[in-house]
Amino acid sequence: MLKQLLFLSYLLFLCGCKQLKKESLPLESTPKNVDIAYAKGFSIEKKASGITILKILTPWPNAEASFTYALIPREKQAFITLDKNEYDAIISVPIENIVVTSTTHIPALEALGELDKLIGFSDTKYVSSKAARKRIDTGQIKELGINESLNTEAVLALQPDLVVGFGVSGSNSAYETLQRSQIPVIYNGDWVEETPLGKAEWIKFFAPFFKKETEANTIFYEIEKSYVDAKKIAETAHTVPTVLSGALYKDVWYLPGGKSWAANFLKDANANYIWKETPESGSLSLSWESVLVVAKNAEYWIGPAQFKSYTEMESSSAHYLQFNAFKNKKVYTFAKTVGETGGNLYYELAPQRPDLVLKDLIHILHPGLLPEHKPFFFKPLN
Repeated sequence: MLKQLLFLSYLLFLCGCKQLKKESLPLESTPKNVDIAYAKGFSIEKKASGITILKILTPWPNAEASFTYALIPREKQAFITLDKNEYDAIISVPIENIVVTSTTHIPALEALGELDKLIGFSDTKYVSSKAARKRIDTGQIKELGINESLNTEAVLALQPDLVVGFGVSGSNSAYETLQRSQIPVIYNGDWVEETPLGKAEWIKFFAPFFKKETEANTIFYEIEKSYVDAKKIAETAHTVPTVLSGALYKDVWYLPGGKSWAANFLKDANANYIWKETPESGSLSLSWESVLVVAKNAEYWIGPAQFKSYTEMESSSAHYLQFNAFKNKKVYTFAKTVGETGGNLYYELAPQRPDLVLKDLIHILHPGLLPEHKPFFFKPLN
């Protein structure tokens, strides 16, 4: 069962105040949009009145719904009233505490210096951040169950200013219960983004809740620069190695589609990903025979699901032995980089630090281009 959960997690990667009573009052003119350069799933607008309008445009894949939230500075909330029917939630900021539901949310809080505001998390055993684990161990971050069936009684007991959730659809009875209890729930769609810098830019989503927009812009700029500089280095490579990815699960080979987050990393690392021309932004489901036909001679194998060693792979399926990358010991995995309780650090931190992922791949695929780089996520199989 654990292997199935890990494999499904792998596929997902490849592929305040409470509700205020409000009166109708027109917002002031001359709004200013916050610069969002890469992310497609949200927008932020600053009103002259001081109100921030946060819109979640893509809360889950192929979503038809969008969500609009109004963030009111605490010092102005006595002077501003809004029509509650125009917003999915109205929140006073900066918030004093928060509950989040995905490990991908934690690095942003930590980078912004707001981890101390985190009071609850769903399924804490998957958290890898050392700072967060310390707070979990001391009881400062409470265990709240799992996202799909969040322990609403535990959340209600905490009375957080905000719950940041995620979902594959708009149906979540736990979230509905919390909202009926006047606890705002905001969908975070970082996992839907297809580009590495698009995911990383979601740190700007968290910033307005803490009035840390300047800090978020600085953090993202540094990550963006690091990523772009690494990409330029990769472009100087004299060879473009061929790469395959994924692995078998119940006789089906799952691997990243050509428009996926993982495929975009390989593109920026100046690699020839065999399925780069496919239109899927999620995963592909193929037979092992069809994979062998086109990828038998691939030079590198990046991301063989949850496998950590060649012995594990061979024991799982003898088919793997037919690939040159396996024979030549050029298989690399992120499954070996875990936290103290077994949570995969790649799932948690890679969306926030795509520059480290890209540098890992360049170091592997183009030996000599980044000789000083020490691999952070991707390691060779044992």
